[in-house]
Amino acid sequence: MVWATVAMDMVGFGILLPVLPLYAEDFGASPATAAALVAVFSAAQMLAAPLWGRLSDRIGRRTVLVAALVGSCLGSLVTGLAGALWVLFAGRIVDGFSGSSYAVGQAAVADLAEPEDRPRLLGLLAAAFGVGFVAGPLIGSIAALGSRELPFFVAAALAGANAVMALVRLPGGRPAASDTPSPAPTANRIALWGSAGLVVRRLALLSLVSMIGFAGFEATFALLVERRFEAVGDPTVYGLFAAMGVLMVLVQTRVVGPANARLGSRPALRAALASVAAGMVVLSFGGGWAGLAVALVLLVVGQGVFGPTLSNATVETVGTGGRGAALGLQQGAGALGRIIGPLLAGVLMDLRGVGAPYLVAAALAVVAIALVPVTGEPVAGDQA
Repeated sequence: MVWATVAMDMVGFGILLPVLPLYAEDFGASPATAAALVAVFSAAQMLAAPLWGRLSDRIGRRTVLVAALVGSCLGSLVTGLAGALWVLFAGRIVDGFSGSSYAVGQAAVADLAEPEDRPRLLGLLAAAFGVGFVAGPLIGSIAALGSRELPFFVAAALAGANAVMALVRLPGGRPAASDTPSPAPTANRIALWGSAGLVVRRLALLSLVSMIGFAGFEATFALLVERRFEAVGDPTVYGLFAAMGVLMVLVQTRVVGPANARLGSRPALRAALASVAAGMVVLSFGGGWAGLAVALVLLVVGQGVFGPTLSNATVETVGTGGRGAALGLQQGAGALGRIIGPLLAGVLMDLRGVGAPYLVAAALAVVAIALVPVTGEPVAGDQA
């Protein structure tokens, strides 16, 4: 049920993301302003995610998940009703402040999973993103036939229904499947400031650096396709996002577990980032539809392995009582990357051309490889 809740939330995100930059252009936004619209969502998420993570350690995962889904419903509704650019920004801020479902869902899965099965189950949860990129764009492309605002209303309705189902069907227990309160303040201090906290913060920095490049790709991809392939429209953009989603699901359900079992989490992170770097380089140089296909495969495979593997490496580093805090910190760092990435990519596309954001993203992926902790750095396991 946790998987279904997160998957439905990602479907709503998948409905919005492909058309959001183009929707912003209807209000007179430049590419940089359209990218900023994506960034403000992440700014709100950056501030809120660590707080929601700590709160879920204290009061349980269900309450926080339901609150997040209600907020997403309201944010999507405001976005669809926007009559001015500033209202559009307000809607994305509300939605971003509520964007904690994934980190809390990861903590809930980690609470219940055996260590050897954790990468596979986190990969399955991460596949919710892929489901969002498959079902979301398909639903959005149909809704967009009515109007460009209709997909946002559909996303609001899905989030509202999801909140009701989560309230009714998710178990109400506390973290770590316990019926007793977790020692959250102590656990959080261990997770963030103890000996293992050095590795937690380094993994959070890794999340930040890697997300800057990938978020810039997400925010500008529709604009790239529009400029390189002039005959395409919104349905083609939706279709490309859906294709990426199908591949993402396959990678996260079939590749993540074996890759972690064979390589270990930290070598798997390096391999995934190398694939992302290669994909960004290919994307920057074009190559027509064939080049686009190669680039997207490399990007999706790399990012598909990277996300759940990073979460697994974080969970390996902290005890059960601090998982929400550590994963919230990781999500907050990633959200900061989602602020910087779209802004940087939008400016680079404006000033240096279509391929510039992706060359910078490739360089950032190489930097991220150097940030992966080496084998033998402290791991707290479940001792916190």
